Amino acid sequence: MNFTISGHHVSVTPAIREYVLSKLSRITRHFDHVIDVNVILSVEKLAQKAEVNVHVRGRDIYVETVDANLYAAIDTLADKLDRQVLKYKDKTQDHQHDAMKRAADLSGPAIRDEIAKTKDFPGVAGTISMNEKRDAVKPAVVLQVKDGKF
Repeated sequence: MNFTISGHHVSVTPAIREYVLSKLSRITRHFDHVIDVNVILSVEKLAQKAEVNVHVRGRDIYVETVDANLYAAIDTLADKLDRQVLKYKDKTQDHQHDAMKRAADLSGPAIRDEIAKTKDFPGVAGTISMNEKRDAVKPAVVLQVKDGKF
């Protein structure tokens, strides 16, 4: 993980650097796939501003806070970033779970059990079975072969 701390109109002292590192270590505790972290500390008149851009796989998470005290701004920044990282982690885990759930639904004998209608048509050698599942895009048609004909 690349970690960059820079200051605009403020010098980044070793104490501030250690404080930022200790506060942002919570991110790696919750989520291991952090690629890059850029922290910018700045002063605009009487307001202390802290902003961070975290690059994770597939997304950039940006958080910005303004406070009268720089340490309070860093605390608020860490809290906001923690919530956003957890939200991103939950979203990615939910999608993976849904994909596994869909794959389990598409395999096995459950599909054969869902055939709702079987109808014989005159002139057609075979049986046409239709799947009338409500969420299906189009019904599935199954033709059975008798004597080499459909």
